[in-house]
Amino acid sequence: MGLRRSSVVSAVLVVGAALLAGGGLLLVLLQSALINTTQVSLDERARDVALLVQQSGLDRTDLEVTADLEHGERIQLLTPNGTVVQSSDTRLTVPMAPGLLPATGQSISRRVPEIPALDSDDDVLVVGYGFSAHGRNLIVQIGRPVQIQADTIRTVGWFLLGGGPLLLGVVAIATWVLVGRSLRTVDRITTQVSRIGGRSLDERIEVPRTADEIEHLARTMNSMLDRLQASDRAQKAFVSDASHELRSPLSTLMVTSEIASKDPTGKTWLEMGDLIDSEVSRMQSLVDDLLTLAKVDANGLMLRREEVDLDDLLQNEIRRLRAASRVRVRARIQPVRAVGDPDRLAQVIRNVVDNARLHSRGQVAITLTAEDGLARILIDNDGLVIPEADRQRIFERFVRLDDDRSRDSGGSGLGLAISSAIMAAHDGRISAAETDQGWCRFVIELPISTDQIKIDDQDDDDHPEVDHEPVDHEPGDQARPTPEPANRDGRSSPDWSGVRR
Repeated sequence: MGLRRSSVVSAVLVVGAALLAGGGLLLVLLQSALINTTQVSLDERARDVALLVQQSGLDRTDLEVTADLEHGERIQLLTPNGTVVQSSDTRLTVPMAPGLLPATGQSISRRVPEIPALDSDDDVLVVGYGFSAHGRNLIVQIGRPVQIQADTIRTVGWFLLGGGPLLLGVVAIATWVLVGRSLRTVDRITTQVSRIGGRSLDERIEVPRTADEIEHLARTMNSMLDRLQASDRAQKAFVSDASHELRSPLSTLMVTSEIASKDPTGKTWLEMGDLIDSEVSRMQSLVDDLLTLAKVDANGLMLRREEVDLDDLLQNEIRRLRAASRVRVRARIQPVRAVGDPDRLAQVIRNVVDNARLHSRGQVAITLTAEDGLARILIDNDGLVIPEADRQRIFERFVRLDDDRSRDSGGSGLGLAISSAIMAAHDGRISAAETDQGWCRFVIELPISTDQIKIDDQDDDDHPEVDHEPVDHEPGDQARPTPEPANRDGRSSPDWSGVRR
């Protein structure tokens, strides 16, 4: 009700102020137009009288006949010193506008409040025009009452004064009705929103078909409820998955502690030490991942930006992978430099490389190139290809495409989600794809630094024939079997001929 009342008051004040300003301006313009019209008319009349005197002579000119008495017109002929030579009204023995004595060829006008000799208090507009006739300088003064114009302006003013309140009343009523109709819809929306709680986020607001801001408000509220519901579901799923992930190592530690505590010899503690260390490391890794995602959700990742040699990061991961697993690794690495956080970028590379190792059938291929201002890292493995429908979903939190596999081998399901967040913070992206040979592929793209672009341009200009494809060369690689094993479809692996590995 308060908003409705304030809207009516505001509308009345605005319209009243506009009406007052517009009415005042209208009266001023109307008065100016009427007076200017009369002045132009009198100026022409003065020149006609002067022409008549010049043609007929002063003795043959009868001003009483010449004057337009129907409109109250009065005419006088004066000498330059103000002496009345002839007048259309015998009562006018002195000039109608004393001092209104223009020079020859000039025309001057003046508004006189009243002329006492005429016994009238009407305003008179007097125009004086100087001319020469038969070797004699004369001045013609011609006056006409402007009371009609004044009465017209006064009448218009009274109409505005009387019609203003009526108009303001109509505005107040119309505003009250229209605003009330709009606010009823807003009240209905407010009531519906107030009923929606954490347990009823699936409810939605009725959208009025008004094609205005109210309809837009309702649709916006529904869109907000959609986002809140999605966020609520994601939060509940996140809490549920995190609890489930932490329950497993905690249960293991509790059972281990219970069993070991019943062994008076203490041998059980020594035998289960590796298991306890493994579960603690698993919990620590999960907590670190959860903290990283919490930072992403809060204020974004705080990055330490500096020049990073991506080829060095990849070479380190390749050496680690070859030393820690029996997976056959092939690499084609081009020197590429980017700007970013080296620790976070190394985390992304490690997550994806470990993912490729876990799901490969024995072969992993890594490529680093720079093209079109982007560093492009391809990490391929000969394992199962990610279905196209799941290639976006795998970057969500706690997502596992194979729900039956063990959590020990599959991880917590946070690595790819963290990698996607890190790449977004670097203005890059990570995506899943499939190679032409049917291998599973992850693509990491990152803007390269300006220095890298300059180096590439210089190398292309100065040494266009040089192939910039340094590769990792591990001792003992030559002893590995060279035949290319076929993948699951019987197709050969990617062509790496001529590349050292």
